[in-house]
Amino acid sequence: MSATSAPRPVEPLCEARNVSHSFTLPNGRPLKVLEDINLAIFPHEIVALVGPSGSGKSTLLRILCGLVKPSSGDVLYHGQPFEDVNPGTAMVFQTFALFPWFTVLDNVRVVLQAAGYSASAVEARAQQVIRLVGLSGFEEAYPRELSGGMKQRVGIARALALEPEILVMDEPFSQVDALTAESLRAEVVRLWSAADRYPSSIVLASHNISEVVYLADRIVILSAQPGRIRTEIANPLPRPRSYHAAAFLDMVERLHDLITGSELPDLPATSPGRSPWSVEPLPQAGASEIIGLLEYLDSHGGSEDLFRIAYTTGRHFDQVIRIVAAAELLGFVDTPKRMVCLEPLGRQFLRADTELRKSIWSEQLLKLKLFHEIYDILQRHPEHALERDFVLETIIFRLPEEDYETTFRTFVNWARYGNLFAYDETRELLFLQ
Repeated sequence: MSATSAPRPVEPLCEARNVSHSFTLPNGRPLKVLEDINLAIFPHEIVALVGPSGSGKSTLLRILCGLVKPSSGDVLYHGQPFEDVNPGTAMVFQTFALFPWFTVLDNVRVVLQAAGYSASAVEARAQQVIRLVGLSGFEEAYPRELSGGMKQRVGIARALALEPEILVMDEPFSQVDALTAESLRAEVVRLWSAADRYPSSIVLASHNISEVVYLADRIVILSAQPGRIRTEIANPLPRPRSYHAAAFLDMVERLHDLITGSELPDLPATSPGRSPWSVEPLPQAGASEIIGLLEYLDSHGGSEDLFRIAYTTGRHFDQVIRIVAAAELLGFVDTPKRMVCLEPLGRQFLRADTELRKSIWSEQLLKLKLFHEIYDILQRHPEHALERDFVLETIIFRLPEEDYETTFRTFVNWARYGNLFAYDETRELLFLQ
């Protein structure tokens, strides 16, 4: 039976009220990553946050834990504000975050010692949680001697050692292989489902839709730039859940449709309220990834279902979304509903020799406002060269809500492939080919 079937108490364990958050860019301008977030975490539930890169999932998790103080809004634990870290939470990180010079036992001991436990309590509790996550016999092993799955078990044990009421997990299984990830998900559900369970609830961020459907009772879908809650859906599937059950696959498909509809909407070239001269954000995808997508589509008859591409290529759905969005921005594909279809220009590109491919590519780049603007400035510059900082400032000014360093890397990667611009890393100069 789903954990959400019981009536919810009035008081949530933790709550974000009207939370917004901005980071400050080097030029002093704010970059808003979250806007007007209202989210409550209730007892005995697993809540998953999903959304594209730039939707602020990790930032929101850190705000709930008290690791980041929001620019505005309130975060409450049992209805009360808290100082510094949230006393009812513990976090499991994507990259394990273990001390490499400590053994497994010492990596768990250290958080208990920092929390002020007595020496005897530290030893008893550390041994208990190591047994709980199935690492008995590895107490004296160092992280370098462990597999990725075992390292994450240490991270989970360390978080559980403090008996948190809410376990917060930031893409916890993305750094391990598929079989290990499946095993760890089942282990987390087992620990959460225990009658005397700590944690009471789990909040996690994930890009893996099947993982979300397997774990979560409630799924919160975020939109990006800045991150906002677009919708919430309940997951009524009974436990234990099977990845192959028809109802499970239906829920996966429903989530894919919701996310796809948000990230690749069927819009006209100039949508209402959008200036025809506004600068298009560049999806984070390399030229080789875009070309790989076109070749994949060509080998599959010219079109394919979006989440089938993700499944058959073994890529995160979020990553596939970025590649498809980039290919669509360049005019190589179209995305009716959740299909990805080669456009005539995409077919022409694939049939072309290397030089013609580069010519087509550069022509498409110059239809994008950022490339056109920089190209125009370079042509007029006496030395046909620009400093990196000038280009970065242009990106920050034109795309203030984007990650300017990531956008710059994508900009250079695309320009180099089309022989439009060259970039000298040593001198940090962009110049015409």
